Amino acid sequence: MVNQKLSNAELAQWGNWQQHRDQDAGDYLVAKYLPLVDYVIQRFLISLPKTVDKDEVRSYAYEGLLDALDKFKPEKDWKFETYAAWRIKGAIIDGLRKSDWLPRSLRDKVKKIEKAYAELEQQKGESASDQEVSEYLGMTPAELNRAVSEAALSAMLSMDDDQASVEERMPRASSGSPERELSGQMTKEALAKAIATLPEKEKLTVSLCYFEEMKLTEIAEILGLSVSRVSQLHSKAMLRLHAAMLSVHEHY
Repeated sequence: MVNQKLSNAELAQWGNWQQHRDQDAGDYLVAKYLPLVDYVIQRFLISLPKTVDKDEVRSYAYEGLLDALDKFKPEKDWKFETYAAWRIKGAIIDGLRKSDWLPRSLRDKVKKIEKAYAELEQQKGESASDQEVSEYLGMTPAELNRAVSEAALSAMLSMDDDQASVEERMPRASSGSPERELSGQMTKEALAKAIATLPEKEKLTVSLCYFEEMKLTEIAEILGLSVSRVSQLHSKAMLRLHAAMLSVHEHY
């Protein structure tokens, strides 16, 4: 076998499951990889507002694990944990999209905040401060922070939707076409530029969260801040990044 990351016993369990749908093998694999569900959910907690039912999120995540077990190809040179984490995350995002988890009033407020970040930062050529954004919106800093704390997940889902919308406008383009490659390149460049211009603490939070894959509590300890403050920094970073993505979306 090409995949050297699995033991012979594990490969045998995969074979029994995928070739014969052996129930004992399936139970073994679910038990072995169930901690991945908790791991991905913990990663999502930095973005989940209080309005989201955590039990529903766990249900979506579990469905993602089952989907990964069903579609994984152990003969390929893949690491299952990486593949499954991607499937679990996708299942959570799909489930949240289908549920009415964000009140319309908050959704409208999120759009206004994103627009404020986009317009102010375009005018300034650098990141806008909380005071500037709150004044622009006619909010108090406390009101801005409350809205931002609920908005990170919305921004993350919107970024994914924007990229899908760009691709849907090119129905005849194949997956490897120049048009799609250009779209992907523009998206990466816009995100890289937006990350580079984030305020220092927001940039560090994004780096530790997504590149170092640290938990919220670990980031808070490193930065010497409360967990709620780190969550707020992450939320603001997501809004700024989505504001940068809007320009790519509008281009198409």
